[in-house]
Amino acid sequence: MGRAKEIIVKVIPAKVANEFVKKHHYSGKVVPNSKLHFGAFLDDRLHGVMSYGSPFRKDKVLHLVNDTNWNGILELNRMAFDSFLPKNSESRCIAISIKLIKKNAPHIKWILSYSDGTQCGDGTIYRASGFYLTDIKKNKGIIQMPNGEIRAIMTFTKGSHILKQNGKATIPKNAKYLDGFQLRYIYLIDKNCKLNVPILPFSKIKELGASMYKGKKLSEGVESNAAFNLDG
Repeated sequence: MGRAKEIIVKVIPAKVANEFVKKHHYSGKVVPNSKLHFGAFLDDRLHGVMSYGSPFRKDKVLHLVNDTNWNGILELNRMAFDSFLPKNSESRCIAISIKLIKKNAPHIKWILSYSDGTQCGDGTIYRASGFYLTDIKKNKGIIQMPNGEIRAIMTFTKGSHILKQNGKATIPKNAKYLDGFQLRYIYLIDKNCKLNVPILPFSKIKELGASMYKGKKLSEGVESNAAFNLDG
């Protein structure tokens, strides 16, 4: 594992985390409901960020794990690393962050995360970190604007945009839907918890043609070379 053992993972301020995410995450954007931020340091320099928060629609995901309390779940909704850290660093950092959550927030029973195969990858890091794969579906929620900007459809169907449009959802007609998949991963911190959805074999990703890295389909053998540069 080399110098990966020397990496220090600790809680960092939102301002520091968000600045790093904007610079290094493929989307260039932060998630507003991220509340808990971990930084990955090597030689006292920040090289990675993992941001956790409440799922955007918690009511839609609580049922995934049996008897989940309202405050019993966190979503790993942003993960960004630069290219400096050695191989295996991302999975090691995730493992440490989860251990810290388990120690300091024992009411958190499980972690949810999504891998965006439309713009990024199919979740190699999550699989290496002990997450279960629980869903693979076509991603129909991301569009590309005429100017090249990538936007989530919910930008035009939720919140302030709806208010500006007098309650109407208006997706630009000249926007292009991006092809790809969204994969859902779950990590059970409390091993006594039971999933209410099937665990999919990782082979299902290739079977469905969902093996992707940065929005491009992978051929066999490419995944292992690209795996350790993925952003969540």
